[in-house]
Amino acid sequence: MKSETMARYATGLLLLGGLAAIATAWGFQLIGGFVPCKLCLEQRIPYYAGLPLAALALLLMVRGRTGLAVLALLLVAAVFAYGSGLGIYQAGAEWALWDGPNDCGGGSAAPSSAADMLKTLQATRIVSCTEASWRLMGLSFAGWNAVASAGLAVLALLAALLLKRSGNKASVEA
Repeated sequence: MKSETMARYATGLLLLGGLAAIATAWGFQLIGGFVPCKLCLEQRIPYYAGLPLAALALLLMVRGRTGLAVLALLLVAAVFAYGSGLGIYQAGAEWALWDGPNDCGGGSAAPSSAADMLKTLQATRIVSCTEASWRLMGLSFAGWNAVASAGLAVLALLAALLLKRSGNKASVEA
C-alpha cells in the first residue's frame, strides 16, 4: 500500500477516533448526567480545533497539496498533544500528585431574580477539577482523555510522516 494511501487512512482513523471521543464526552454529560468542570470543558477545545484541521488535512491530501497537508497534520498533532497534557494535569490533580487550578468549579448562570437565588443555589452542583466523578480501570474522564488525545496526536504524526515519505519518493522518482 502506498504511503499516501496509508496517510489518508490514518487521518480518517484520527477523525473517527476524535469524533468518538468528543461524542462520548457529550454523551456522558447529556445522557449520563455528569456535569463537566471548567478544566473538563477546556479539554474539549483541542477536539473542536483539531478535528476540523484534520478534515482540512484530508481535503488537502485529496487535492494533492501534500506540503500543506503535512503542516496541517503537524498542527493537529500539537493540538492533541496539548489536550493530552491537559488531561494529565487534571488526572494528576485528581490523584493529589499536584494542586489543581484554584478557580475550578462548576455552576450555572446567575439567577434571574433574587427570589430564584435560593432555588438556584440548591440546584447547583459544584464540580471540582480535583475529584474524579467516574473511573474505569483506574482512569478518570481526564485520564482517558489524556490517553485518547495522545493516541490522536500519534496518529496525526504518523500520517504526517507517511505523507512526507510519499512526497519524498515522488520527488526522487521525478
